[in-house]
Amino acid sequence: MDSVKTDTRQSSSNDKKKSVGQLIWGVALFLAGVGVFFRIPQVMPKIEKIEQFSSVMFFVRFSFYLIAVLLVGGGTKKIYDNYLIKSKKSLGNN
Repeated sequence: MDSVKTDTRQSSSNDKKKSVGQLIWGVALFLAGVGVFFRIPQVMPKIEKIEQFSSVMFFVRFSFYLIAVLLVGGGTKKIYDNYLIKSKKSLGNN
């Protein structure tokens, strides 16, 4: 009986660590995406000077913005999922 209680406490502790880790990862993804959005206008003139990329600038710009959107979306999803898990746990404990 005591080993069951110990296992429950350990899994709860591990779940809390995973939850905090996932939240931090979500925030990091979100901030990286925002950083890419702000950095694109600064980097594009430098990339345009490279002859190999000058003909495909639309594709390069599209790719950078796609990466930014995916990072922001992934981070937002992780943050939102973490919020849902915590709200379900708090409703279950009442």
